Amino acid sequence: MTVDPSPSTRPATPLTTAQLVARARAVAARDGRTILGITGAPGAGKSTLARTIVEALGPRLAVEVGMDGFHLSNAVLEELGRRDRKGAIDTFDDAGYAALVARLGDARAGDPPVYAPVFRREIEEPIAAGVAVPGDVPLVVTEGNYLLATSGAWPDARARMAEIWYLEVPDDVRLARLEERHHAFGKSRDDARRWARGSDQANADLIVTTRDAADLVVGWSG
Repeated sequence: MTVDPSPSTRPATPLTTAQLVARARAVAARDGRTILGITGAPGAGKSTLARTIVEALGPRLAVEVGMDGFHLSNAVLEELGRRDRKGAIDTFDDAGYAALVARLGDARAGDPPVYAPVFRREIEEPIAAGVAVPGDVPLVVTEGNYLLATSGAWPDARARMAEIWYLEVPDDVRLARLEERHHAFGKSRDDARRWARGSDQANADLIVTTRDAADLVVGWSG
């Protein structure tokens, strides 16, 4: 089941890769360190867009830091009884993510690198200190499902971001991507379909309610 957009929901703005890179470059040109957030439902293409922008701008201008590095470990999720809902909003360390975003926002040229965790899909676990963010890189691009959530410490992270873009694609495209991703990382076709249309869709239904708080709602096909 998906959530129908309310009558007040503004339509997505279709933008090309070149247009989005140019907008990100303008964010990077602001004074000091700036943080650009990219959010959207599972399978929308957030990590692909973040990686595309960072590669286009180059390592002297931009680095990617994903929210998924703050997944709780499988062992912790088992203890909490949440393993079968991995990816839900309460399966992340939101306070840890907000603290990292604050550190990244405060960093300046000449400061030592800040090390951020990464998430490895092949083992379904976060890895500490997986990416270094040098102090002299002006733009951090961070992506994840819950950047616009209003509970917990998510608003603290959002407050440090210069802009947040909500990435939107048709549901059939998004679901097909999710099913293929889950299958590629070890799930059977049936299990991949059930997860995409079950747990992932429940998360998508929550995420879409945050859509209109974004600075930009963008349609991007990659």
